[in-house]
Amino acid sequence: MIKASAWSDTLLDTSTVDMAIVFDFGRVVFDWQPEALLRRVLPQRAASLQAAAHWVDQIFQSYQGDWGDFDSGLVEVPALVERIARRTGLDQAEVQAVVDAAPASLTPLPGTVALMERLKAAGRPLYFLSNMPLPFAEHLERTHHFMAWFDGGVFSSRAKVNKPATAIFDHALKQFGLPAEQILFIDDHGPNVEAAKALGWQALQFVGDAGLERELVERGLIV
Repeated sequence: MIKASAWSDTLLDTSTVDMAIVFDFGRVVFDWQPEALLRRVLPQRAASLQAAAHWVDQIFQSYQGDWGDFDSGLVEVPALVERIARRTGLDQAEVQAVVDAAPASLTPLPGTVALMERLKAAGRPLYFLSNMPLPFAEHLERTHHFMAWFDGGVFSSRAKVNKPATAIFDHALKQFGLPAEQILFIDDHGPNVEAAKALGWQALQFVGDAGLERELVERGLIV
C-alpha cells in the first residue's frame, strides 16, 4: 500500500509502481444518455421514455449493425445517415440531427475526471481504449483539456475494430508498448471487462466513481 504525507513524497509499492490505468470513455469518463439526447433532438418522435427507448434501440442497435460500423470507422456520416433512415423510416434530416448533436452530449463525469487527476499526480500512466466514431473522437480531442493527461489511447474508429474483439486489445498493447499484466482496464460494459481479463489484463467494471476510488485506494494506486 502507499504510505505518504503529501503527493510530492508519495512512496509507491514496487508491485504497483509501473501499473498503467486504461479508461473506457462512454459512461466512464464521459456521460452518455442517448434517451435524453433523442428526447431533446427528436421531441415529436421521443415524446415519452418508452418512445425514446424504442428509438435508441432503432438508431444505435446496441452499438452493433450500422452504428457498430460507424464506431469501427467502416462507414462515414453520410452513408450512416442514409442507412439508418432507410432501415428505420426516419427522415434523413432527423438522423443527421441526432448524429450532429451526439458529440456535445458526451459530457465529462466530474468524479472520474477528479480520479484521473489524482492518478496523474501520483505518477500513474493513463491511457484510453474506447469504442468511438471518428467525428466524436475528434470532438473530444479538441474540446477537453484533460485529454492531454493521457499518455496514449486507442479509438475503435482508428483501429477499425470494436471492443470486445480480441484484435482491439492486441492493437492497444502494441500502441501502449505495455504487457497485459501491467494494465488496469476500467470499462462499464461487462463483456469488455471479461474480454480483457481473458487476455491477461487486470480489469474492473465501472459502476460509479465512489466504487472506483475504493478499488484504486485498495490497490495502492492512489491515496
